[in-house]
Amino acid sequence: MEEDLFQLRQLPVVKFRRTGESARSEDDAASGEHEVQIEGVCVGLEAVELDDGAAVPKEFANPTDDTFMVEDAVEAIGFGKFQWKLSVLTGLAWMADAMEMMILSILAPQLHCEWRLPSWQVALLTSVVFVGMMSSSTLWGNISDQYGRKTGLKISVLWTLYYGILSAFAPVYSWILVLRGLVGFGIGGVPQSVTLYAEFLPMKARAKCILLIEVFWALGTVFEVVLAVFVMPSLGWRWLLILSAVPLLLFAVLCFWLPESARYDVLSGNQEKAIATLKRIATENGAPMPLGKLIISRQEDRGRMRDLFTPHFRWTTLLLWFIWFSNAFSYYGLVLLTTELFQAGDVCSISSRKKAVEAKCSLACEYLSEEDYMDLLWTTLSEFPGVLVTLWIIDRLGRKKTMALCFVIFSFCSLLLSICVGRNVLTLLLFIARAFISGGFQAAYVYTPEVYPTATRALGLGTCSGMARVGALITPFIAQVMLESSVYLTLAVYSGCCLLAGLASCFLPIETKGRGLQESSHREWGQEMVGRGTHGAGVARSNSGSQE
Repeated sequence: MEEDLFQLRQLPVVKFRRTGESARSEDDAASGEHEVQIEGVCVGLEAVELDDGAAVPKEFANPTDDTFMVEDAVEAIGFGKFQWKLSVLTGLAWMADAMEMMILSILAPQLHCEWRLPSWQVALLTSVVFVGMMSSSTLWGNISDQYGRKTGLKISVLWTLYYGILSAFAPVYSWILVLRGLVGFGIGGVPQSVTLYAEFLPMKARAKCILLIEVFWALGTVFEVVLAVFVMPSLGWRWLLILSAVPLLLFAVLCFWLPESARYDVLSGNQEKAIATLKRIATENGAPMPLGKLIISRQEDRGRMRDLFTPHFRWTTLLLWFIWFSNAFSYYGLVLLTTELFQAGDVCSISSRKKAVEAKCSLACEYLSEEDYMDLLWTTLSEFPGVLVTLWIIDRLGRKKTMALCFVIFSFCSLLLSICVGRNVLTLLLFIARAFISGGFQAAYVYTPEVYPTATRALGLGTCSGMARVGALITPFIAQVMLESSVYLTLAVYSGCCLLAGLASCFLPIETKGRGLQESSHREWGQEMVGRGTHGAGVARSNSGSQE
């Protein structure tokens, strides 16, 4: 008997933690993992380590019981050909969104001069786009939670494409005001591409992939400036609007390839469709499907606003709303300030110009010069190092600290802009500030889909996006109207707002680094398969969000 026990002690045991909801009983859930206990025998655990993006080996693809969840399947299938295709398609949506946003800083001074618009009408032309985005973001999130991620995304893209092209034919100011507002209404649904994208990504690849998608945003802003350099002098702003819709047209053609989110299908009770989607992904990636039966999640009401304000998510929602507001307020404010500062030369030139001209005519205008376009291009290129810096620190510091760091550095650079510096130093400060505020935006896009459960993930992201549009709606009146009164007050507003946002990031109650996506709001937050690096290490339970 002693010899048999000795042999049993030498047998390796592989132990799994499950992600999300499970069909196990409450007793099983309370006790943790399934494990065979032999009296008098202390069993050590053999750690199983996987490289980033690697598929679970076939012999381990099946959990310890005969059931699996979507999260298990996504982790087992890993990152492959399907995710690469999805990355490019999601990237096209982001590229189109970035171009529609970047065009505002180019279109505003052009129409200011061509149609002799007063400054408040120029600011209103920018703000009406954000009014449309603000009013629709929650609606698109609700549609995506109620009727599917793919449905909401397709409708919003086709809507944006139609009114984007139509706005190029606007005969007068009132027409372009209404049409650009309708474009903004459609753009409000584009962030749902991140919800769909995140739900197909394995845990270890999620942060990196969502951040690398932001490269397409940077490509969109750079491409818009380059396009303006060649199109504006010869063809004018109408052709710029038409050509800027090309990425949307490509996405509209290719989006029919998109599958519906398997997580959404399971939550809505469509098991067969979810299994078909997972098998399609496994086939494309050349990876095995988990054996056994896919668990159907408990049916929940989806897309309910009150679920964002349960005791567990109340503070997270309120803090995220302020963080997203500050991000967009500062990011788009800096984009608009860039053209204003480059036209003036530096901050001191703006101040002296205000003193020299006591009664400045609001119809006075200046077209963007070739030098202005080149400096605009240089500051736009800062999006790329912003992505790289965020990519490097987000899995080291965590999501919360990354956002806080980006806000603090932007705030510091904003204060330095108030010093009288030459054009080269001004360009450098704007470059650094834009790199870090875009990095903060990217970190928020990683954190938000991770923190909410599947039933409210699209709505959570949609409401946050809506709050961001409130900030973007207000910012033209700060960056373009208040700037005429006091450049120092304008910079102080942006700096102070980002300092508060940095504090809000630190106070977020949940850190999502290294956590799986929560499938159900009825389960404990953040249950996932946890890798262990040493033998005999116990499995730490997933708390309801790690406190830092």
